[in-house]
Formats: sequence, C-alpha cells, structure tokens
Amino acid sequence: MKYRVIVIEDDASCRMLLTAILEQRGYEVLSFSDPCACPLYVDPQCECLHEHACGDFLVTDNRMPKMTGLEFVDRQENRGCKGIIHNKAVISATWNTEELSKAESLGCKVFSKPYDLAQIEQWLDEREKEIPRDRKLVAFDGQP
Repeated sequence: MKYRVIVIEDDASCRMLLTAILEQRGYEVLSFSDPCACPLYVDPQCECLHEHACGDFLVTDNRMPKMTGLEFVDRQENRGCKGIIHNKAVISATWNTEELSKAESLGCKVFSKPYDLAQIEQWLDEREKEIPRDRKLVAFDGQP
C-alpha cells in the first residue's frame, strides 16, 4: 500500500526537504506552497464532495502568508474532509500558547523548526499502523 501525504509549506527549501524525505519512504507526495494553491482546498465555503479521503497524512507549516496551517486544518474539518482526520502535523519555528492549544484541540501533532527528522519518522511509523489496509483514496489528477 502506497501512502499519500499532502505537504503545505511556503518555504521552498523546507518543502523540498519534506517532499524528499517522504518520497524516500515510498509515499506519494502532493506538495504545495500555500493552502489556497492546493486543489483539494478550492472554496472555503464548499463541503467536501469526495466519497473517499484525498490523502493519508497532512504535514503543513503553520505560519504562511495567506492562512496558517491551523486555520487550514480547521477549515478542512469544518468542510467535512474525509482524510487527514487523525494524521495531521503542523510545523512552526515559533509556537505560542494559543496556537499550541488550538493544535491540541484539532488533534494535530506539533513539530518545531528546525525539526528533528527522527521524530517525524517515528510519528509517521506510528500513524501508518492506524490506516486501514482497505482504505481508498480519491484519484488525484490535479483537479478537485
């Protein structure tokens, strides 16, 4: 089974590093520079139209120009997102108490920059065990 991860990171070097690490694990990686660029996001008011999940994991930066990673996670959940429900990680160089509380309430794993790759790998290993082997993903062709 090949896992799919959605990476959203505005810093090109961090996005390329995360993508490379995840691809080395054998994952299919959908990588975007900002949440609004992700074709899975489309319209913040729109309900999710997919029958199946779009991905197995979400790894997103928190501090980005158009919206934070936590705002993206919150919006996706409110839209009825069928994926990434339990497997979402948010990364930031700076965390404040309010953001950490919000991340916890959304069920996000929190990582700090510079990140410890071993910690991310350990989290992925643990979460992989929880993904049903018979899960189906939406066919992704670059369109919502």
